[in-house]
Amino acid sequence: MIIHIVMWKLKDFAEGASKKENALMIKAKLESLKDTVNVIKHIEVGINIVETDASADVALYSEFRCMDDLNAYQKHPEHQAVVQFVKNVCMERKVVDYER
Repeated sequence: MIIHIVMWKLKDFAEGASKKENALMIKAKLESLKDTVNVIKHIEVGINIVETDASADVALYSEFRCMDDLNAYQKHPEHQAVVQFVKNVCMERKVVDYER
């Protein structure tokens, strides 16, 4: 099992929307991938509720059967569309992938 975790710090305003609105859009877009990208075993997106200097604004937790499935997810056109939106609204991205 491969665990894929990503955290983003968002711009205060981007793509005509506030940070909170963009966080909600990221959550909806990522969670909708479960219906179109069949290699996703589990996906969960959380929006931060405690603001500190060290906080990220949005976190993704996802599970894949193997590295090939994670790679297929990352290359999937529907995922790539979400990636483009996230790039436009985020300032910083951190990622961790590990095997369980």
